[in-house]
Amino acid sequence: MIRILFYNHTGKVSGAEKMLLLILAKLDRNRFESVVLCPDDDALARDVQGLGLNTESCPDLNARFTIRVDLIVKYLRSFAQVIRSVRATVIKAQPDLVHANSIRSGLVVSVATIGLKTRVVWHLHDLLPTHPLSVLIRGFALLFPRAVMIAVSQAVADNFGGRFVTLRNRVSVILNGIDTEKFAPVDGRREETRKELGLDESEFVVGIIGLLTPRKGQLGLIQCFAQVLQRVPKAKLLIVGGAVFNKDTEYEALLKTTADDLEISDRVQFLGVRKDVPAIMQSLDLFVANSSVEPFGLVIVEALSAGAPVLSAISGGIPEVVQCGRSGWLIEYGDEALMTEAIVKLAQTPRIREKLSEEGVKRSRNFTAARFMNELQTFYEANTEIRTLKSSQDSAMAQSATAKIA
Repeated sequence: MIRILFYNHTGKVSGAEKMLLLILAKLDRNRFESVVLCPDDDALARDVQGLGLNTESCPDLNARFTIRVDLIVKYLRSFAQVIRSVRATVIKAQPDLVHANSIRSGLVVSVATIGLKTRVVWHLHDLLPTHPLSVLIRGFALLFPRAVMIAVSQAVADNFGGRFVTLRNRVSVILNGIDTEKFAPVDGRREETRKELGLDESEFVVGIIGLLTPRKGQLGLIQCFAQVLQRVPKAKLLIVGGAVFNKDTEYEALLKTTADDLEISDRVQFLGVRKDVPAIMQSLDLFVANSSVEPFGLVIVEALSAGAPVLSAISGGIPEVVQCGRSGWLIEYGDEALMTEAIVKLAQTPRIREKLSEEGVKRSRNFTAARFMNELQTFYEANTEIRTLKSSQDSAMAQSATAKIA
């Protein structure tokens, strides 16, 4: 049995943590043993424990991209504290692999395992920004041959590898997957959910779902929607999600203020964090993604699986998920006029939406949890075999040397 230590640098739950929870829930427990290391005072630890798994506790990593020297010093102190804690857990758990569930987690684990010969997997969920620290991160990764990387999309793999061919060769792409059965359309659910939300069947309902944060583009969509209403007066916008990180509460307040200032607050509903996202997706006439940075687009796969027609700005790995003009419509990010026109066009053309919905459901079948887990578990075993083979070779060499001495 292969023992894997899963380390997540934060206790909050967003896309990367959702994938970690999926892995922990679906991992074959006859082949793999899981040990989970994360901050114990937040949602992730509770969700992991809800799966019947115990968690090891570590401090929350406080680190962001910055050029301020005072903050860099503060963040390095946080790294040092967390590295000590992670190293102690690795020594205690003696895992065959450590799955670091972010770039920051990979940095921590790689340093924490110096001298331990532990195999490390960096799960790359993010696109590195154009920043001097990004170059340093790539250089750092090159210095640790024990580390291999999984990227959630080819866009992420290319971004992380940059100009370093050697580094790019150490990155494997395993596209994310979801529990498609959870999102599959259910007869009567659309009507039931719309009634619960106070939506009339004659209304054209647009939805955007995700963390309330600037890179998700809710503000731009609200501004477009004011223009949409001039041509589709019975349109309604649902904004699902909450503020989780940094100063996102200020952004949430800005969204509501903007809707008020544009005098469309009666046509915009803020639903907050919901546990019935599959039902909400199935109640939509159009799902919109407007992210400036999107490494993969997990919520888009969920929308496809739910049968919601998808309109998305092009970013990161989204073109690897959505076939433009077939399983969804893709437009250039930041073009509000084009976004407005696309929403109006789709509102006025039910036939196109129906076709997108049908093709979207078919497309989502490429992103099942079963496919994802099969590829991931094969990856784990392959990398464990590398270590086991080397250990066996080292042992054989040692025995041979002993025999010659004797």
